[in-house]
Amino acid sequence: MSTTDLINYFEDLDDFDQLEDGKRVSMIKNMSRDQKKHKVPVAAPVRLTAQLDAGQVFEFSYNASHHERQWIIDSLGSFYQMHWFDDVLQLIKGGKEASVYLCSGNETTGVSYLAAKVYRPRRFRNLRKDHLYREGRESLDENGHIITDDGMQYAMRKRTEYGRQLLHTSWIEHEVKTMQIFEQAGADVPAIFASGNNAILMSYVGEAEMAAPALNEIDLDPAEARQLFERVLANIEIMLAHDRVHGDLSAYNILYWDGEIILIDFPQAVSPKENRNAYLIFQRDVTRVCEYFTQQGVHSNPRAIADKLWRKYRYNTMPDMDPHFLNADSEDDVALWKRLKVT
Repeated sequence: MSTTDLINYFEDLDDFDQLEDGKRVSMIKNMSRDQKKHKVPVAAPVRLTAQLDAGQVFEFSYNASHHERQWIIDSLGSFYQMHWFDDVLQLIKGGKEASVYLCSGNETTGVSYLAAKVYRPRRFRNLRKDHLYREGRESLDENGHIITDDGMQYAMRKRTEYGRQLLHTSWIEHEVKTMQIFEQAGADVPAIFASGNNAILMSYVGEAEMAAPALNEIDLDPAEARQLFERVLANIEIMLAHDRVHGDLSAYNILYWDGEIILIDFPQAVSPKENRNAYLIFQRDVTRVCEYFTQQGVHSNPRAIADKLWRKYRYNTMPDMDPHFLNADSEDDVALWKRLKVT
């Protein structure tokens, strides 16, 4: 960190301190006790592994193509069989990683609607950058347990067909585990009802006619924008306090409904302790959020916010580095070592 950077850092703290007043601190402490409108108390999430019984018919209202229909049946059939929902009504959101469907909740769930996030088949998923987010995280099986079997670990390292299947499952289970941690901590995230078979069944945000839009689709008045900005920062801090960085946070991954926000999409979450790129990823998350709220009239300094929060939880801003691996004759290595000593 240069002298100029240090000067800017301390000057920027004044702006950030204005955001971190007693109201925001109180908000963070009380979030775990809040009863949020978009959450419904449910029992521990159920993990599904059973397939649809032979001969059982799974018909739904959504007019899907032939291949999409089979994909839905394979991924959601066991949820339907166990009476989590009665019908798949429509596609809420399609994406490269997954699609989200609106389902009518079975009366036993106590809710009218559920959201089903169905991951795209493994052969269609882009795994080229997975390593950036997988670093430091445990590989999980379909039950959310850490994989310790040598053969399974070997298959994942070699990226065999079986190994890619295991990696795909672990990617989904990592999102499930992360959302459960955040929900228990009081963050604004959907509640999970069940998971398994390439899908996650969670609470739905919105109405039958319209799902909650993402923040990037909403223009806020200044007062509400300030309030929601503080709420997002409180959520970011809760995640950081529980050893997680969202990894892909922006106005596109924050839903807005009835004056509230709901953070979604956590498969890329990383550990600030274990992932060497965590701080840069965290900075990117904070910057994207601040950019949106700047457009809504809430001005801030994202670098100062990210730096102060990161240091508050005593995470390293640079990855640990053994000096024996650095070349004293290399200007780049010498510059890196100086930055490591400063941080």
